[in-house]
Amino acid sequence: MLRLLYLYFMKIVSIIFIFSIFFLNSNAASVDTISIYSAAMKKESKCVVIKPDSYKKKKNNYPVVYLLHGHAGWYANWILKVPELKDYADRYNLIIVCPDGYINSWYFDSPIDSSIRYETYIAIEVPAYIDAHYATIKNRKARAITGLSMGGHGSLFLGFRHADIFEACGSMSGGVDLRPFPNNWEISKRIGDSVSCPDNWKNYSVTTVVEKYPKDSIQIIFDCGIDDFFYSVNHALHEKMLKLKIPHMYIERPGMHDWNYWANAVEYQLLFFRKFFDKAIKRRR
Repeated sequence: MLRLLYLYFMKIVSIIFIFSIFFLNSNAASVDTISIYSAAMKKESKCVVIKPDSYKKKKNNYPVVYLLHGHAGWYANWILKVPELKDYADRYNLIIVCPDGYINSWYFDSPIDSSIRYETYIAIEVPAYIDAHYATIKNRKARAITGLSMGGHGSLFLGFRHADIFEACGSMSGGVDLRPFPNNWEISKRIGDSVSCPDNWKNYSVTTVVEKYPKDSIQIIFDCGIDDFFYSVNHALHEKMLKLKIPHMYIERPGMHDWNYWANAVEYQLLFFRKFFDKAIKRRR
């Protein structure tokens, strides 16, 4: 009799546990892991897509923030290191997409290696796939791109060069000028060494790319910790953009080149993008 009561009790506990898990999961952002094929590189790469809880009702189309990882990173870096992204997707009511940019692509279409075409992949192929398979607002005014370190370089690089796709871009601790780091992070594998290919090191750096401000204006936010080894190039980029009269928001504060800094920075960048989306969507009505 006692054994039957125990089994009955455990069954009730299990049912309550299952229902509690279902309840919690049904009221939170959901995370998809998908594969996106690149025709440019003839291969598939994984991608994380974070959807807000309201997505389940399928009543709205959503703005999208593309969030890039750093050197030696991968598509799941952000969601594993900053699980709060699910809360931010809910809070700001947007979709967050974390594509794979390979361990050292620097988000280039490499001028020396035709198999590396991550500019085409991230700026064109991934947004096209996301728009085709998710309830997105299919307009540049509802797309933003940002990232950390190598991804911070990539997001500004792609934001400026593809302003027809993105109307907002950002960077966290980005390697925005490649030239001071000729022997670091395998950059030479993508654009050649700095001695034989000096023009590549200049022309593929964000600090040079910004000189060609796109005809379609873009919203820009970037930040860097003052104890970061990329601090000087970020501060210099800020000063250069002031001289060029390029509107932007720049933030520097205590912090190093680590996840403590990026976990804090991404929340404020998502808020920045959400406010921009709200204004842009109102203008479209």
